[in-house]
Amino acid sequence: MVWRIVLLSAVAVLVSGCVTTRGGVDFVSMSQRIGPPKAGQARVVIFREPAYAGLIDQGWDVKLDDTPMGELKTGTFRYADRPAGRHQLSYTEALFPGVSQRDITLSQGRTYFFLVKASDRAKTLNAAQAAGGLTGLVVVSAMTAGDNNPGPLDFIPLEETAAREATAALKLSE
Repeated sequence: MVWRIVLLSAVAVLVSGCVTTRGGVDFVSMSQRIGPPKAGQARVVIFREPAYAGLIDQGWDVKLDDTPMGELKTGTFRYADRPAGRHQLSYTEALFPGVSQRDITLSQGRTYFFLVKASDRAKTLNAAQAAGGLTGLVVVSAMTAGDNNPGPLDFIPLEETAAREATAALKLSE
């Protein structure tokens, strides 16, 4: 009887952690507070859609020009201002065979939005690993080696109008 109470209490704690909302400032407030990018600069905004993240929401440490933008968690955004010109978004994950990269060219005064999602290759590899352990991971990794994106994430550019709608309710990742 006691073990049931302990088990149910543990489940209640885990489940209650899944329904919390993220803190932080929303995108609209942040944009109004800091204004547009400074002269000669452009803004890069990366975001993850709100969704069920599982019991543990692993943040993705996306880099812009090899500089971490901070942990990007489900339903949040991060941003960075950079000089106009060529730049690169990237992400690596421990024990994942490949690197996600996207080269971008920024124009001064503009804001660029990128939806960050797990790549098809990452979804396939994760499913194979769950189904077949390390053997499944090795087999599928070899089969997907020629994919266009060898990394775990996709950086999907969005037009400003659609992106502003998509990010309106998101919070700045803490």
